[in-house]
Amino acid sequence: MTPRLLERYRDEVVPRLRDEFGYRNLHKVPAVAKTVVNIGLGEATQNPKLLEKAVVELGLITGQKAVVRRAKKSVSNFKLREGQAIGCSVTLRRTRQWEFLDRLVNVALPRVRDFKGVSPRAFDGRGNYTLGVREQIIFPEIDYDQVDHVTGMNVTLVTTANTDAEAKALLAHIGMPFRA
Repeated sequence: MTPRLLERYRDEVVPRLRDEFGYRNLHKVPAVAKTVVNIGLGEATQNPKLLEKAVVELGLITGQKAVVRRAKKSVSNFKLREGQAIGCSVTLRRTRQWEFLDRLVNVALPRVRDFKGVSPRAFDGRGNYTLGVREQIIFPEIDYDQVDHVTGMNVTLVTTANTDAEAKALLAHIGMPFRA
């Protein structure tokens, strides 16, 4: 079974992008290569239980087991030692990625309080887009009553686009609600 957003990408978005940017080769059309979801928990140095809960929640949101990230260097000002667990992340590809993007765009983002759209300036210059989510409770998989600590997360969409304009057109056609 192919995800709904992937079918839409193949049927509607690819022809639009070919017309818009004049691609002759089908493989030149930008696509979303992978999606990285990251939760950074600096407070996990004092309370390791926060990280365990974040790993479980990130697994529920993405449908894939989260990997614990550790500090690369010691920083005394932050009371941080090398090798200490400080966050977790998941890299999504293929079917899981398209299903996650569909839920993010159509279910989670509209649930944000006072939502006016995502920033159109969060591109990195190479066609990748990073979105900050302040609360994990916007995802329907998370039970609000079970949440002890509200954590934010970063969602990075890595595209095969060469420029930010191509990547923005790709994401806009997929359905990303950019602010006007």
